[in-house]
Amino acid sequence: MSTGFACPTACPYLAPAPRPTEWAVGQVRRVAAVDPAGEVDETKRNVLKLLAVAGIVGAGVGGLVGGTLQYIQPPSVGLSSYPVTALIDVDGSPLTVTKVESEYNVDTNSLYLFDYPLRNEPNFLLNLAPANGQAPSATNPGAWDIPGGVGTNGSIVAYSAICQHLGCPAPAISYYPPGTCSKTFSYNGGNQNFYIHCSCHGSTYNPADKASNLTGPAVLPLPQVTLIVDATTGEISATNLTGPPVNGHLNSLQGDYGVGSSSQLEKESPIWLCSFPA
Repeated sequence: MSTGFACPTACPYLAPAPRPTEWAVGQVRRVAAVDPAGEVDETKRNVLKLLAVAGIVGAGVGGLVGGTLQYIQPPSVGLSSYPVTALIDVDGSPLTVTKVESEYNVDTNSLYLFDYPLRNEPNFLLNLAPANGQAPSATNPGAWDIPGGVGTNGSIVAYSAICQHLGCPAPAISYYPPGTCSKTFSYNGGNQNFYIHCSCHGSTYNPADKASNLTGPAVLPLPQVTLIVDATTGEISATNLTGPPVNGHLNSLQGDYGVGSSSQLEKESPIWLCSFPA
């Protein structure tokens, strides 16, 4: 390109004409920036080196911390399925239908608890048959043919002993035999005066009907343990848990270690408080 007039190379207002390109058109070349004074800025170079090293160290430390946290965080514990767990009586012998029907009935005023399926999930074992062996009636409190019940007349059941309201465990939540409180509930054509009641906030459940809710504030029934009976020995085992999850657990199989192949009954004194929501 011409400037339009002749000018010597020493012309003060024009830069010297550049040399013709020495590489092919389109070829990419990298050209180093040079300080006008011909010196490299060591401060900038050191800062860039420092940032590069810090990035590498940060990545390494981040990976180390992430790996450490992975091992510090406790793994979730629980079970993948419900086990078949043999129930053991308080005396250490296998729990059989004969023993339950001879030792426990609707008037039993102590709590008999066993853990299932996890070690922190206690359950009530109940026999709601009348103490005299006669059929239940308005004048002979008790229940036969209970949903999920086993035994001679389907009167043996088991339910979670953790309240579905705010998780109060037994003995704060207890079984109340007939006549413990003056409170009765209409059920199955009559007045029922035995129930599971929580002294913490007053929730009440019907053990003769899948532990359904009789009073709030709980709105969910107690989970029910599925019981089976060995046809030869009459021994009772727990095999499942139905209904909603045990309170405080996302599901009833997660939150502690399993109880194993057997679980023994423990006798406990109840806490009775005849305070029912209005």
